[in-house]
Amino acid sequence: MRLLLLADTEDPSLWDYYTPQKTAGVDLVISAGDLKGPYLSFLVTMVNRPLLYVHGNHDSSYEKWPPEGCDCIDDELVTVKGLRILGLGGSQIISDGYYYSEKDMRKRIRRLRRKIKKAGGVDIVVTHSPALGYGDEDNPSHRGYETFLELIDEFHPRFFIYGHVHESYSHEFTRRLSRGDTTLINASGKYFLDI
Repeated sequence: MRLLLLADTEDPSLWDYYTPQKTAGVDLVISAGDLKGPYLSFLVTMVNRPLLYVHGNHDSSYEKWPPEGCDCIDDELVTVKGLRILGLGGSQIISDGYYYSEKDMRKRIRRLRRKIKKAGGVDIVVTHSPALGYGDEDNPSHRGYETFLELIDEFHPRFFIYGHVHESYSHEFTRRLSRGDTTLINASGKYFLDI
């Protein structure tokens, strides 16, 4: 199964210069947030596969112009082609919008815990923010959540997909990290994942 992972910046090769060959073989598109609604609507139409997304901290425009044809999985556990996928958008509190304190994010996860156990676990966790110490930055607006580490350690998802920390922010950008059996992937821009 091939996944197209997206976050933070619209990739011109998938929008301005799109050709069907660029997404050949893609079975599912996942957005980890902060992408324009029309971009996601375009991709779900052109790729003609399901597109799941969580809200980034800058996605308040979705209230007026939601990504049409796409499915928001914030605070949801969905199953697609046998993969159990959990969505938790937003970032650390800065101002109004899709911002959550550590305590608020912990409450969101607590409300989902029963669903995860009933489903027999989770294969992919999709967030906007990284986990604390794994691809985050040492500033309040890009600090990861400690509660994501607890979620990873308890349920051992195969993949933890996030965004928020753009590839252009640092020359030390790392696309893939690991914690135990979980591979953490920063979806900034675009990334193809074969499972």
